[in-house]
Amino acid sequence: MDKAPGYRELVYRLVRRIPRGRVMTYGQIAELLGEGYTPRTVGFVMHNSDNKTPWHRVINAKGGCSTGSVVLPVDKQQRLLEAEGVKFNRQGQCDLETYLWIPKEQSVSKPLRTTLFKKRSKKGKR
Repeated sequence: MDKAPGYRELVYRLVRRIPRGRVMTYGQIAELLGEGYTPRTVGFVMHNSDNKTPWHRVINAKGGCSTGSVVLPVDKQQRLLEAEGVKFNRQGQCDLETYLWIPKEQSVSKPLRTTLFKKRSKKGKR
């Protein structure tokens, strides 16, 4: 019997489908994957992605790279995208109307009720 893919694997599967020269945003991925996913948690997952996952194709909602404090050299993500044909303006943003990839299906999975973080009970809330 097949085991259902985990939280992180669902993100990786979607990101691996992004074609060369196209991008998706953290928020777009979170919205497609459904409940339990946020732009921030997608970013967290991407930070730990494997070599098979084109992490550089996931950018912020303004069309810019958000890996400057995580990846060295700081312009690595932009250079990888430029090598695929993505053009950036002087502010370091690409035109999302041109480069944003939208999968044909409305969603890639049923909304999940899982999350990376444990929910606190109201009693234990500080």
